[in-house]
Amino acid sequence: MFSASGLPMSWVSLLLTAWSSRAPSLLLVAMVSRDVGLRVGLEGVQTSMCSRWGSRVEDFNQGQDGDVVIGGLFNLHYQPPVIDQEFIKPPFYNPCTGLQVETLKAAYAMEFAVEEINRNPLILPGVKLNYRILDCCARHPWVLHGAFSLVGGEMESCNFTAITPQSHVSGPSSSMRAIILSRTLASLSVPVISYLASCPCLSDRHRFPNFFRTIPSDVYQAKTMARLAILFNWTWIGAVFADNDYGRLAIQTFQEEIEGSGVCLAFSEAVSRETIEEDAKRAATTVQHSTARVILIFCWFTDVGELFLELAKRNVTDRQFLASEAWSTSSDLLQDVAILNVASAHALHKHLTCPDEDSSPRDNGSTCSSPFNIKRKELLEDLERVNFTTPNGEEFFFQGADIPAAYDLVNWKTSPDGSLKLVLIGRVDGLELHLNQTSIQWTTGSNQVPISVCSESCPPGTRRANRKGEPVCCFDCIPCTDGEVSNETGSHQCRRCAVEFWSNPGNTACIPRKVDFLSFNETMGIILTAAAVSGAAVTTAVFAVFLRFRNTPVVRANNSELSFLLLLSLKLCFLCALVFIGRPSVWSCRLQQAAFGISFVLCVSCLQVKTIVVLAAFRSARPGAGGLMKWFGPGQQRGSVCFFTSIQVIICTIWLSLSPPIPHRDLGFQGSKVNLECAMSSVVGFAVVLGYIGFLACLCLLLAFLARKLPDNFNEAKFITFSMLIFCAVWVAFVPAYISSPGKYSVAVEIFAILASSYGLLLCIFAPKCFIILLRPERNTKKQLMGR
Repeated sequence: MFSASGLPMSWVSLLLTAWSSRAPSLLLVAMVSRDVGLRVGLEGVQTSMCSRWGSRVEDFNQGQDGDVVIGGLFNLHYQPPVIDQEFIKPPFYNPCTGLQVETLKAAYAMEFAVEEINRNPLILPGVKLNYRILDCCARHPWVLHGAFSLVGGEMESCNFTAITPQSHVSGPSSSMRAIILSRTLASLSVPVISYLASCPCLSDRHRFPNFFRTIPSDVYQAKTMARLAILFNWTWIGAVFADNDYGRLAIQTFQEEIEGSGVCLAFSEAVSRETIEEDAKRAATTVQHSTARVILIFCWFTDVGELFLELAKRNVTDRQFLASEAWSTSSDLLQDVAILNVASAHALHKHLTCPDEDSSPRDNGSTCSSPFNIKRKELLEDLERVNFTTPNGEEFFFQGADIPAAYDLVNWKTSPDGSLKLVLIGRVDGLELHLNQTSIQWTTGSNQVPISVCSESCPPGTRRANRKGEPVCCFDCIPCTDGEVSNETGSHQCRRCAVEFWSNPGNTACIPRKVDFLSFNETMGIILTAAAVSGAAVTTAVFAVFLRFRNTPVVRANNSELSFLLLLSLKLCFLCALVFIGRPSVWSCRLQQAAFGISFVLCVSCLQVKTIVVLAAFRSARPGAGGLMKWFGPGQQRGSVCFFTSIQVIICTIWLSLSPPIPHRDLGFQGSKVNLECAMSSVVGFAVVLGYIGFLACLCLLLAFLARKLPDNFNEAKFITFSMLIFCAVWVAFVPAYISSPGKYSVAVEIFAILASSYGLLLCIFAPKCFIILLRPERNTKKQLMGR
C-alpha cells in the first residue's frame, strides 16, 4: 500500500537467468523496489475504442471528472492491426491484438496511484486528479496521435469534448517513443515522464528539456552486466537484443565496457517484435550451436518468451541468462508507474500551492497557478526540484532527467514445489557492486559458477596465441621455449629468465643455473681419467722395463739417459691431463697450462736432442768428422734439453704473472647450466705456449725426416719421424676443435689432444724397443743392431 507521504523508490532490474532441465530456472539480477505493495484490480475497466478511420489509439478512460488530468500512453497490445485491403474505408477497422498483461497492470497501477493521491489530504488539498490512458499499440504514429489528443484536450474521433487538457504525459515505454513525445511536446513545455525509457541519449537536457524518468539510464545496467561478466570470468558471451535503440545502445555500452578486459561476444542476435517468431527461431538456433554458455538478454519479456519457447523445443538446457530490467522481474514495472504519478503529484502540489507572504516569488514573477490554468513551464521547474522521502527512508529526487542509479540484483530460484521465486542476492549503487555469490543458484544446481569461455585459460608454462581471424578470446596455448617462463594462468607472453637463471622443466619458474664443469663423476670425466691414469701406468711399466734391462744394447743405444728423461716427461704429460678435470679454481687454472706447456716441451726437447745425436753419430763416421761427437756428449745433451725447456718455463712464468687464466662463469651459453671454465685472460700467452711447442715439434720432425734413411738395423729416427707426424696431426686438429667446442667440451678436447699425442709418442718410440726386449731377446745384441 502506498502511503500518503510518498512511495518507495523503484529500481531497474537486471536478471541472470538459468535454463535447466527441471524448469526454465531464471537467474540473477533485478533492481526491484524494496517495498512492493501495490494492489491492482483488473476488473471494472471501461474501454471505448475509436471507430473512425484515422484514429490509431484506443482510449481506456474511466471518464471521471478532475481538476487536473494526467495522461498516460501504454502499449497495451503488441501486435498491430491487420487491415483488410478490400475494406480500407470506415467503418471497417481491425483493432490491435495481443494483450500485454504486464502493461495492463501498469495502467491499473497508474489508476491506483491517482486514487491514493486523491485520498491523501496532505497532497493537493482541494484538487482532484484524474487520468486518461491511451493504448498506442507500440506504433510510433499512434504515439504521436495519442500525444496530441491528450495535450489538445479533445479527441474528435472518439467524441470526447470539453475534456481538461492534461498537465503532463506519462508512460512512454520505449526510448524511441519517449524521444518522439519529448521532441513533439517540448515546444509546448509539456512534461513527459517515462517509467521504462532507459536510452542514455534521453539524459541530454539540451535535446530533451521536458523529459523525466523513474528508471536509470541503460549505461548503468549495461556497465553492471559487463562487470558481472568480468567478475565471473565469462569471457565468451552471446547476446540477444531488441532491434531498436534500447537493445542496440545497451549492447554498444556493454561492448565499450568489456573492451580490453578479455571478454568477447560470441554472437549478437537482434529480434524485432514485428518478426518475433522468425527472429526467435534464428536466435535459438544460434544459441543452440554456440559454445557460449552465458547469454546476455536485452529484450522485452514478450520477446524473451518466444525465444524460451524455441529453446525448450530444442531441449537447450545448459545456458545461463544475464538479463536486463525489461523482463527480469516485470512486476516491478508497477511500482515504476506508481512512483511516476506520485514525480507528478508532488510537483503539482508545489506548483499549485500559493507561497506565504514571507516567501519569495518565483523567478518569473508569478506566485501560484490555478488547477484550471496550469503553467507548464513552471511545472517543469517544479519537477526539477522534486525531493521527498519515502516511508522506508529513501530519498527521491531527479538529477536532470534521471534518478540516482540503484539496482537490486535478484535471482530466479526454483522452489521445492517447482515454482520460481525471486531472491535478492545483491545491489548496485551507481557503479558500486555488492553481491552475495554464495546465495546464487546456478544452472548447474550448485554454487559452482558456470564456465563460458571460447578457449580454456592457458596453464602456467604456456602463453596465449591468438587464432587468425577469430576474437581475442579464442586462442591456442603455446608452451614457453626453454629459458622462458610464465607463472600465471592465461599469460599473454612468456618472460625470459635472467642470465644466471633458467626455466624449470615445466617452464613455470626461473631457477638458478647449475654450475657445469668437467668432473670426475661424469662419464666423460671417468673415461678421460682412466685413459690418463692408464697412460701414466704404462709409462711407468716401460720405465721399469728399461731400468731392468738398462745394460742391454737396445736400452743403451742412443743415450739411455735421454730415454729415461723422455719416459719421465711422458708420464708428466699423462698426469697433467688430470689437472684439467674437476672444479676450476685459481690455482688449478694456472697449473693446467703451465704443466701442459712445460711437460710437452720437455718431451719434444728430448726427442729433438735424440734426433740430433743420431745425425751427429752418423756424420762423425765420415772421414775428417771425428771430432763432431765431442759437441754432443751426455752433458751437452742434458744442457740442450734444459735450455729448450727453460725457454718454455720463462714464457709460462711471464704469462701467468701478467694475465693468468681465471675461473669464469660462461653465461652466454643458453641452457640450464652455467659453464665454469678457466677463461684465457690473455689469448696471446696461450698462443705463444702452443706456438713454441709447435716450433720444436716441427724442427724435430724435420731433423728426424732427414735421418730416417741412415744405415742401421735400429735407426730410432724412423720412429721419431712417425711419432712426430702423429703429434703434429693431433695438435693441428686441436685448434679448430677447441675453438668450436662449448663449455666443458673444449676442456675435453684439450685433454684428448694431450692423451692422443702422449700415447702416440709412447707407442711409436718405446713399443718396438719393448717388443725386442721382452719378446725377441735374441735380437737385443750389438751385432743385430749394427748388422747393416
